[in-house]
Amino acid sequence: MQIPAFLMVDVFPLNRPAPQTLDLLLSRRSGSAKAMTGPGPNPEELRVILQAGARVPDHKKLFPWRFILFEGEGRKRMGDLLGDTLCIEGDVSDERVAMERGRFLRAPVVIGVVSRVRENIPIPTWEQELSAGAVCQNILLASHALGYVANWLTEWCAYDSAVKEKLGLKPGERIAGFIYIGKPAEPLEERVRPELDKLITHF
Repeated sequence: MQIPAFLMVDVFPLNRPAPQTLDLLLSRRSGSAKAMTGPGPNPEELRVILQAGARVPDHKKLFPWRFILFEGEGRKRMGDLLGDTLCIEGDVSDERVAMERGRFLRAPVVIGVVSRVRENIPIPTWEQELSAGAVCQNILLASHALGYVANWLTEWCAYDSAVKEKLGLKPGERIAGFIYIGKPAEPLEERVRPELDKLITHF
């Protein structure tokens, strides 16, 4: 897919009307990581996705997040890390180890979004964490806008202390999500959505 030239520059008019964006927002659907295939985003598309991810509300411009990219052999290295970690931590079946070694091979590209909170500053921790969540959502939207499907997951590996240490996470850093990006191997189906009126109160 050819990237329009205007997407590859850092400065362009802000807050331009884009009514077609509502079509994306109202039709966005996560695609299961288990049902993804290639190809994934090329380097130019991936950079656009990350640029979109970084354009989120961020009180005091702290940039309280960063990215870890899993592509190519990096996905296999992550799988080996997961399998080896489970073997060290306890008794585990060969089937489970094999599943973990293939976990990050489910999609052509996986983006790890790391929330890195700064404490003892006036900006509340909660706001910094919400900013990282907004990064994940922007990545989903940008991926869909470019014709891919994406799935925002955490799973056990996002919370395992040994895995986080091997990924180089520092104190105050947590995995906000691993976002799998690829093409759908099967048509997407709509899921149950909430009845909006039941979620609204008037003050």
